[in-house]
Amino acid sequence: MNRIFIAVLFFLSLATAAAAQKLIVEPDKSPLDASYYPADFPLMNLQRKVNEPLRARVLYSRPQKNNRQIFGSLIPYKKVWRLGANEATEIEFFTDVLFNNVKVKKGRYTLYAIPDSTSWTVILNKQLNTWGSFAYDQAKDVARTSIPVIPLTVPAEFFTLYFDKAATGYALNAVWDTCKIILPITLQ
Repeated sequence: MNRIFIAVLFFLSLATAAAAQKLIVEPDKSPLDASYYPADFPLMNLQRKVNEPLRARVLYSRPQKNNRQIFGSLIPYKKVWRLGANEATEIEFFTDVLFNNVKVKKGRYTLYAIPDSTSWTVILNKQLNTWGSFAYDQAKDVARTSIPVIPLTVPAEFFTLYFDKAATGYALNAVWDTCKIILPITLQ
């Protein structure tokens, strides 16, 4: 009887351990990242070195080139793209801004793009918490703007979004493969 009880406990322990191991999620090939304006705001705030208030934050997933042809192939031209991987990219403005001369209230928005070989249409949309661009709804667009593509001589392996200071506010840069765009955002 004792042996049966011990055997049952042993197999239950194995089953529990196996189930617990299945709960561990494998690392994402396109990890989630965040970019702030001003740059490194959370760290600078912690160190009390902030020179200007928090203006914007973008949350996105960073796909890799991985020896693939990106634009015109993996990311088709003239089709809506989530501007990253996995969940749709979200940007949060902490102050009112002008996005292509359209007044945009502070808040969270989704960023999409329609890439082409010489320019991208960048879209600010009010639908949040969506995966990819499968549920994209043009009726929920807040603003759109066309941005010229700047060709890069050295391909960027990881898709990257980052902010820079600009004369009228700041700019959101998108870089991947041999393409770069600079989206100006004007402070109000």
